[in-house]
Amino acid sequence: MPVATEKTRDQLIAELGSVEGKAEIIGGEIVLLPMTGFRPSRAATRIVVSLLAFEEQFKRGRAVADGVGFLVDLPHRDSFSPDAAFFIGPDSGMKFIEGAPVFAAEVRSENDYGPAAERAMAEKRADYFAAGTLVVWDVDLQSDEVVSVYRASDPLRAKVYCRGQIAEAEPALPGWTLAVDSLFS
Repeated sequence: MPVATEKTRDQLIAELGSVEGKAEIIGGEIVLLPMTGFRPSRAATRIVVSLLAFEEQFKRGRAVADGVGFLVDLPHRDSFSPDAAFFIGPDSGMKFIEGAPVFAAEVRSENDYGPAAERAMAEKRADYFAAGTLVVWDVDLQSDEVVSVYRASDPLRAKVYCRGQIAEAEPALPGWTLAVDSLFS
């Protein structure tokens, strides 16, 4: 009977690059992430478009869309693939980005609800902060509390933005804001 061997981090990263679809390296394994629906995808796109405008205006950092891999070195996580993000650093060319984004947005899909999903999202936010992310948005298009802004400085308490309000990502993106209503168009 063959003996199973653990893959090295480099092997996992190489394998991650050949996975079809969205995935992250968690707990020494490639974890496939489910596809999303129309509204979550549109909301993530709206965030990225606004981040691109911020990048152009301030000539600082880089906005990235869904599917980009960020490589980190945590005890139980080696990568993130946020729905939208902003990072400070060089262009990594065709390779994954080394390090965590300063800002990450996670837009909930239809299966991102319930106690297990809440635990998983809280664990992922903790991982983001441990890797150096300053602000994480939890975007919930099915709630009155649409954008929950978590900060590394107070990771367990969110500032919540509802329809009709303007959300922000201080201190990661000073001066950047987004109308919550735009996430629904």
